[in-house]
Amino acid sequence: MFGKKKQPPIKSLIAQGTRIEGHVVFHDGLRVDGEVVGDIRASDEQPSILVVSESATVTGQIHADHVIINGVVKGPVFAHDLLELQPKARIEGDVSYKALEMHQGATISGQLKPMISGVEDKPTLKLAANNG
Repeated sequence: MFGKKKQPPIKSLIAQGTRIEGHVVFHDGLRVDGEVVGDIRASDEQPSILVVSESATVTGQIHADHVIINGVVKGPVFAHDLLELQPKARIEGDVSYKALEMHQGATISGQLKPMISGVEDKPTLKLAANNG
């Protein structure tokens, strides 16, 4: 399909029944089915994808290019390309995104903040004014 970038492969898994306490840094793709207490950050070197499954809980910040959430996130989410919120997504924190896809049933308890060029920013406001 036109305009779609090739997704990086998911090479790492935090399995259901596993709890990680501490910050997680990953390359390419990561799928979380278990619990992470700490920040999850993708390497800036290449495109990244993070999947937080229905059975997963993340307590901390999330930073990745493409973020897919269908579980619980307690903390801010920064999706530098696309944020996909599946029907069972529950986010308690502010959400920053370049593009957003939200399915019916997903909830966010926080602010939605669009990013411009991958940097959190306020949308430009242009006023029609006569200066002369």
